Amino acid sequence: MLESLYNEIIERKEQPKEGSYTNYLFDKGLDKILKKVGEEATEVIIAAKNEQDELISETADLVYHMLVLLAEKNIPLSEIEKELEKRQGKLSITKDRKEIEDL
Repeated sequence: MLESLYNEIIERKEQPKEGSYTNYLFDKGLDKILKKVGEEATEVIIAAKNEQDELISETADLVYHMLVLLAEKNIPLSEIEKELEKRQGKLSITKDRKEIEDL
């Protein structure tokens, strides 16, 4: 599903469709896309304290806007998959990480 959605976003970028929200984001540029990613990330955090349906909906919004960002920056979804594969199975040393309160 993510790959299909990403491909549709790329298609909109290459072949704009009048009235498309995706094209609206591309037309407005990187700053608008980044603003939407930030807004959606915040909404996910708030939704996590509420109903499960709200969290699912807001997470879907965030994922969509992240895919638009990747497309805007010409980063193929496969690069994210490669990065995740590199991390798979590796142990994270938590003792070296700052506490949330220290960030």
